[in-house]
Amino acid sequence: MIARFAQFGSAALLAVGLLLSSSGMGRSDDAAPSADGIVKVKSAYSVDETIARIKQDIADKKIMFFMAVDQAKLAADAGITLRPSTLLIFGNPALGSQFMTSNPVAGLDWPVRLLVLQDEQGSVWAVYTDFDYIKHRHGISDRDAAFKMASMVIASITSSVAAK
Repeated sequence: MIARFAQFGSAALLAVGLLLSSSGMGRSDDAAPSADGIVKVKSAYSVDETIARIKQDIADKKIMFFMAVDQAKLAADAGITLRPSTLLIFGNPALGSQFMTSNPVAGLDWPVRLLVLQDEQGSVWAVYTDFDYIKHRHGISDRDAAFKMASMVIASITSSVAAK
């Protein structure tokens, strides 16, 4: 039963990836990763609207949403002022678990984490770690298709808020 679910999940992820690639959706040149693997996508919306749109896109894609960590609130509770910053944690176990079967330490980077923050100028950003960077960080060489799929999905999710 579990094997069938995993096969179904992999097939569904492949179908989503093919749909995204055929529609031209993928990481834009504006969202190229930095040398440290950080990808920043400027949002066209406020922090709250960015979070709401990302969460809705995650739900629409039938991806599990695990939690939101309001880092600014946690900081305020500790007497520290922090600009708006919320960490969103989500993923698809059928995809993410594949990386951990290649290298269990990859669990440090799964499930997916996407940070929504406001910078000093008031701009809002959706920030995540590039999956190619994660692949190299953990020395995973047998999951190229899965990493490509994860990259297409996160690019699609962040495109739902990207400033044009």
